[in-house]
Amino acid sequence: MLFLAGMLLLIVAPAFAQEEKPLKETDPRVAIWAMILSAAVMGLVSCLCAWAQSSALASACEGMARNPSAAGDIRGILIIGLVLIESLALYSLVVIFIKI
Repeated sequence: MLFLAGMLLLIVAPAFAQEEKPLKETDPRVAIWAMILSAAVMGLVSCLCAWAQSSALASACEGMARNPSAAGDIRGILIIGLVLIESLALYSLVVIFIKI
C-alpha cells in the first residue's frame, strides 16, 4: 500500500509543477463549458446529498422505532451525520466559486 502511495505521488508531481492559467485567459468556449459542467456537477452533488440525507433520516427513524430508549443518542449522531453530508455540497460549491 505504501508503495502504491509513493508511485502515485511520483506520477502526479509533474501535474502540480505546471503553471496554472487563469480561466479568463483561455479560449471562451472552455470558460463556457467549465461553467456548464460546474452547474451540472453541483446539481449532481446536491442530488446525491439529498439522497444520502434521506437515507440517513430513514435509518435513524427506523432505529428510534426499534429502540425508543436510544432515541437521544441516535438523534445526536444523526445531526452530526447530516451536517457532514451537507458540508459536502457546500465544499463543492466553494470549489466551483474558487475555480471559476
